[in-house]
Amino acid sequence: MASPAVPVDLSPLSMRFRPLARFPQLFGGLLLYGASLALMVRGDLGLSPWSVLDQGIAERLGISMGTSSALVGAAVLLAWLPLRQRPGVGTVANVLLIAVSVDATLAVLPTVDDLVLRSVLLVSGVVLNALATATYVGARLGPGPRDGLMTGLHARTGWSVRLVRTSIEVCVLVAGWSLGGTAGLGTVLYATAIGPLTQASLRFTAVRAKKDLCP
Repeated sequence: MASPAVPVDLSPLSMRFRPLARFPQLFGGLLLYGASLALMVRGDLGLSPWSVLDQGIAERLGISMGTSSALVGAAVLLAWLPLRQRPGVGTVANVLLIAVSVDATLAVLPTVDDLVLRSVLLVSGVVLNALATATYVGARLGPGPRDGLMTGLHARTGWSVRLVRTSIEVCVLVAGWSLGGTAGLGTVLYATAIGPLTQASLRFTAVRAKKDLCP
C-alpha cells in the first residue's frame, strides 16, 4: 500500500534565509512561467483561465498581453486590502517579471499553423507552467497576486481552498471568454493537469528550513 503524500510547507520564509539560492529560484521560475504562457498562446488551443482574461483585455484595449497581465495583477493586489493580505518581494516580482517574459517570448516565437506543432506547444506550455509554478512558489518569498487572493478569501470566508479557487477561476474564465480570450481544449487540459504536475514538481523545488524537517 502506497504511503500518503507528505505535505509541503509553502509558508513564506525570511528573505535572509539562503537568499543567494532562493532569489534566483524565484526570478527564474517567474520568467519560465511567463514563457510557458506564451507557448500556450502560440498553441492557440485554449489558455489558463487567468490568461484567457489577460488576452481578452489585451485585445479589447489594444495592448500587449504582458501589459494586460501586469494590469490585472495590480488590480488583484488592490483586492488584497480588505482581505488583510501582505505582499512580499515575490508578489511584486510576480507582477513585473511574468509580464516581461510573456511579451519577450511572444516577440521571438512565431505564429504556428500546423495542428501537431500547436499541440506540442500547448502540452509543453502546460508542463513548463507546472514546473515554473513549483519553482517560484517553492522559493517561499511570498505568493503571487492571484494566489494571495485565493488564500485571502479562504481565510476570510472559511470556504475550502478548492471551492474558492474554482469559483475565482470560473468567474475569470467567463469574463475573459466574453472579452474575446481563447478558451478551448487547452483550458480543460490545463485545469486537469496543472494541479498534479505542480504537486509532483514541488517535491524537488520547495525550499525547506530546519523547522520543516523536524518530526
